[in-house]
Amino acid sequence: MKTISALFVVSWLSLLVQAHSRHDGRNKHPLAVRQEEPAPADPTPSNQTSAAQPSFTFSLRATNPTAVPLSSIVSGVENRPTRDLPTTETAGARPTGVANAPGLPDLQAFRQVRESRYPTYNEVPPVDSPEVLIWKDEVSNSGIEIPSFGPTTDDGSCEANAAIAMDPERCWWTCGACDHENDISACSEKNHWGLTFDDGPAIYTPDLLQYLAEANLKATFFVVGSAVYFLPEILQAEYIAGHQIAIHSWSHRPLTTLTDDEIIAELGWSKQIIKDVIGVTPTQFRPPYGDIDNRVRAIALAMGLTPVMWTRSSGFAFNTQDFDVNGGQATVEQVLSNWGNIIESAASLDTGFISLQHDLYQQAVDVATGYILPDGLAHQPRFTIEPIITCVNMPLANSYIETNNNRTNPFAAQLGVRSSPTPTPNLPEVTGSGGGDRSPEPGSGPDNNNGNPDAAQSVNNSGATIQTPLSVLALVLGLLAAYAQI
Repeated sequence: MKTISALFVVSWLSLLVQAHSRHDGRNKHPLAVRQEEPAPADPTPSNQTSAAQPSFTFSLRATNPTAVPLSSIVSGVENRPTRDLPTTETAGARPTGVANAPGLPDLQAFRQVRESRYPTYNEVPPVDSPEVLIWKDEVSNSGIEIPSFGPTTDDGSCEANAAIAMDPERCWWTCGACDHENDISACSEKNHWGLTFDDGPAIYTPDLLQYLAEANLKATFFVVGSAVYFLPEILQAEYIAGHQIAIHSWSHRPLTTLTDDEIIAELGWSKQIIKDVIGVTPTQFRPPYGDIDNRVRAIALAMGLTPVMWTRSSGFAFNTQDFDVNGGQATVEQVLSNWGNIIESAASLDTGFISLQHDLYQQAVDVATGYILPDGLAHQPRFTIEPIITCVNMPLANSYIETNNNRTNPFAAQLGVRSSPTPTPNLPEVTGSGGGDRSPEPGSGPDNNNGNPDAAQSVNNSGATIQTPLSVLALVLGLLAAYAQI
């Protein structure tokens, strides 16, 4: 069995951060990923050269007694030792709250075939692999019409795509402020908070999981396929603990900038690796940067995926900006000010709300566990804090294709329908308890098709060991960060 070195994992983390560095481009997607910054409280006189720093005000109802001090939640902070998962999940285990869930796959088998089974991490996958050819065929047979317009340009820049942003046929969420009826952007009932974390699993996710367990909270984790590749044990821990697992693409690229085939590859490989690690396939996804239009929506719908965004009200996005603290584009005070504004805006809604938070960096986890979540728990009237699937009044089982109730929640697309004959990829399979193959099968959730032609088909979509302790990874990351500042 091969061993993945610390340098290999750190190389992946470095590339993943590069992919996420598009968050730093303020002129790319200002509406979706940025809040408007207030003017400085005490502007610098014109005859002075140094710019005044914006000031932010916030008031918290409660904090975590063991919270990391705000003064330590800053850019460039030394990485502290990471928390080990309390247990390693056993193959065959099943999560609570997911009726008829298959047993958990064997991670040893996953690791044995990992390097030969999946595309290069953190890169847009090739579109000519046997798997992608099958997924393309299934999309073409899904009954969903894919719009013919092409990708956006210049990495999805709003300025470079001004005409596209104004096109109602596109319904571009990011730059056109267009909300589609199929997008989930709020919880159904007032004072319900859809708690979400993007970009993991990551090395500080266990800290977040520990707090959520202590507070008896469940969340939705929008996971990146390339991250699952390296940290499958954390994904299993999230799933078995009863959190909802959803998709956040394979390489975290703005999806409107990709071709149809590339979008299929991004979503398909994300579905595949999640299925191989936890035994089920998500039914929801969040596009990186919120970058979605009607072409991306249609492809996702054809693959059995419903878009989940975050709430916007009167031009204000419910984005904490917690991601930006690590890179210095935001301060923790600004994050908490944003949180206060989210709470204030939520009070005026007739529905609940969905916030945007992350678990990639320790600063984002620290502000969530130390301040935002304790404050939300202390809110009056009391918030119901929950995953997206339950905040739209569906059972947790509907989070996954294999356990979805196809009678009460039918898919819009015909899933897994292939042309005949269809080539079968001859690549290594993940085996072991709960594992599966890539072939389609009838709906296996409760009240499946059972011969009902009006019900949607379900589909079974369906190596090396990370032996380096997470604390060592954190140390290496800290050394890399220090080197970058030299």
